[in-house]
Order: sequence, then structure tokens, then C-alpha cells
Amino acid sequence: MSGGTEPAKSARIQGEAAISAEGLHKAFGKIKALDGIDLTVPPGTVMALLGPNGAGKTTFVRILTTLLAPDVGRAQVMGYDVVGNSAAVRTIIGLAGQYPAVDENLTGRENLEMVGRLYHLGSSEARRRASELLESFGLTDAAQRRVKTYSGGMRRRLDLGASLVARPPVLFLDEPTSGLDPRSRLGLWEIIENLVKQGTTVFLTTQYLEEADRLADNIAVLDNGRIIEQGTAQYLKECCGGDVLIQLRVADRTQTALAAELLGTLGGDGKVRSTPETGEVSIPVVGGPSMLAEVVRRLDAGGVALSDLALRQPTLDDVFLSLTGRTTETSTGATAQDLERHRGKRKGKEAVT
Repeated sequence: MSGGTEPAKSARIQGEAAISAEGLHKAFGKIKALDGIDLTVPPGTVMALLGPNGAGKTTFVRILTTLLAPDVGRAQVMGYDVVGNSAAVRTIIGLAGQYPAVDENLTGRENLEMVGRLYHLGSSEARRRASELLESFGLTDAAQRRVKTYSGGMRRRLDLGASLVARPPVLFLDEPTSGLDPRSRLGLWEIIENLVKQGTTVFLTTQYLEEADRLADNIAVLDNGRIIEQGTAQYLKECCGGDVLIQLRVADRTQTALAAELLGTLGGDGKVRSTPETGEVSIPVVGGPSMLAEVVRRLDAGGVALSDLALRQPTLDDVFLSLTGRTTETSTGATAQDLERHRGKRKGKEAVT
């Protein structure tokens, strides 16, 4: 353990990366889950890894949290190598996965106290820490109830609380709000924002574009095991979504494809998005207001009547479509089932928390 102390100390003092990955590859049989990942996360920031199911997000988190070894490449957390110094990594991270890892037959308080004892806290300190977290996460009134009676949002909050028992400087959240109702999701976002204000580094994977937009200092777009673009939300919208989007609806839905063809060159390098079922067409453009007249002129010349025409700012969904040609709801990469199917075939030592 002593050999790993100095790298972590150096990372904190010199402002080195809280999380770094270089050339990470991971395959499950013929399926490439990760195909050369390079990523750096500064301390005290939120990095969102955005992508559809099967893009490789969970595989990446498993490697960074020592649960899975990469085939090629290396990764560090606060200066500790996730393979060569996995035990040290586990002392400075918290992890909340896609599904709450809490014991349904214990009460909320018992779950948190149990985690505290696993972190070698004394019984009195474990009780005190459990009380702090129950209050912070709005679970004090339910502290003595068995978790099997908790709602989905309550379980998520308890699971996140459990990941924070040891006050880790780095927190990994793998799709933490998946399946939550809007109110529970907003509450969890506020908790995450407060953690970052206190100096915690957060690595967040998500399918929710609004989530990445609100929480992340930087966003990496992952598709089929590769990071295809990264930067702030504003940068991604500007570089990949156009300055603004012209959004229209044709009066006759059978003319949707014709409208997209007539207006295609207005989008430059941006992809024109059309939905024949609704008659909607979206085009990323530069200098939006000045382009409206040109849209009307081209459609009028082509005999296409409009029922609606407007300008709006691009979203991260538009960015993803521009980068990949599809939405985040479509996926072709490795899935959780692929991972489980190949777990028994892994070679070498794998650290287990």
C-alpha cells in the first residue's frame, strides 16, 4: 500500500488527472466492447460518458473500478494503476451501478452501517456516518424500514449513499437514474451537483442527453467502443449540431422525403433528419434566421406546403445523430449479456470488490 501513496498524493497536489485511460481495448469473444479508449478527467469535475446501450459504457466503468482487466492499454485513478494497484484504487472510489446493490431484507440504516463496517469503520463511526447519509439523502424517516418496501427512487438514493460511506474522492455512477421517474431523477441530479461542489470527481455514464447537458463539465460520446467526440455540451452543440436547427412540418406527410431533398444542401456537412410518420424535417444551419426565407422559397418552388416552421437550439440528441447517423435509442455494440456470457472465459487475475 505504501508504494501507491505517493502517486495519489501527487495527483491531488499537482492537479494531475483524477482519471486517465490510454489505449484501452476489451473484447468478449469476437465482440469489441472497447476499441481504443483515451480519456482524461480533471479532479473535481463531472465527466459524462454518453452513448446507447451496448456502446461500451459499463465495460469502461468496470475497468476503471478494477472489476475487469483490459486486454490492452492502461488506466489510472488518482495516480493508481487500476490493474497493478487495484487494492489502492478501491480505497478511493465509490461505485453505484445500473441496479441498486442494496440488501432488500435489511433496513436502510442497516445497509449503510454494514457498508461502513466493510470499510473498517468502528461501530460508532459507522452508525454516525449512516445517520449523516440518511439525512443527506432524505431517508431518515425510512431508516428503520426494510429496503424491500422502498420505491425505486429511494433505493437509488440509498445505493448512492452506500457508495459515499467512505467519503471517496472519485465517484463512478453507471446510469444512476435509469428507470427513475422525473421527480426522482431531478432529486438525484441535485445530490450529484452538491457532491461536486464539495470537491468530488464524478464519472457518469448515461443515455439521457438532458442529464449529460445539466451535470457534466465535459462529455465524451461513445459509440461502438470508441470515443467519437468529446468536449463541453456547448462545444458539441456548436461543432456538431449547427448554430441552430430549422425545424418544419410539411402539410402532406408523403412529401417529407421531397422536403428533405430540397433542403439538404442548406445543412452543409450536418445531417438532415426527417420523420415521414409525422412529416417533420430538421436541418442544422449557420445563420438560422436568414435561412428561413430560403427554406420557404425552395419548398414553394418544389410544390411542398408547410404546416409549421421554427428555429430552435440544437440538443445533444442532435449532436449524437450528427455524429453517428442514428439516435441514442439504437445500439449495435456489446451488451450486459455479452459481458456475463464471457465472464467465465476471462484469463488472468481479476480484482473483486
